Amino acid sequence: MERMIIFFVLSFCSSTVLAAASHRAVKYKQILKIIEELEPIVKDKEVELLHTPDNPMEGCLDTAVTCFKNGTLKLQPVNSQATARVTKAIRVFSKFTFRGPGKCEFSCESYEKKTPKEFLKSFAKLIKKV
Repeated sequence: MERMIIFFVLSFCSSTVLAAASHRAVKYKQILKIIEELEPIVKDKEVELLHTPDNPMEGCLDTAVTCFKNGTLKLQPVNSQATARVTKAIRVFSKFTFRGPGKCEFSCESYEKKTPKEFLKSFAKLIKKV
């Protein structure tokens, strides 16, 4: 009887862990999809260049995600019809969190500034890496 109870407890715990991992994967896929949708509808000319973390070190992934979240607030839509989609994407990005190990010495300002489209491509690359 005790073995049966232990078996059920272990199976319940393992299913809970698997569900949490799959939820994270779904969230990352949603973020990637939104980034892909944004690329054609954001201004790339005559706009402010954005600090773009390229290949951040392992301990700096959470800082890089924060830089991308802050940078998305500066994205501008190509036209007025795209405004709602950009605003919705910014809202989703603002809720996105990532907790990385360690403390990073770099700040957002230490990264090179790039155009919004390059910024989004680097953001997508980071999400795929995570």
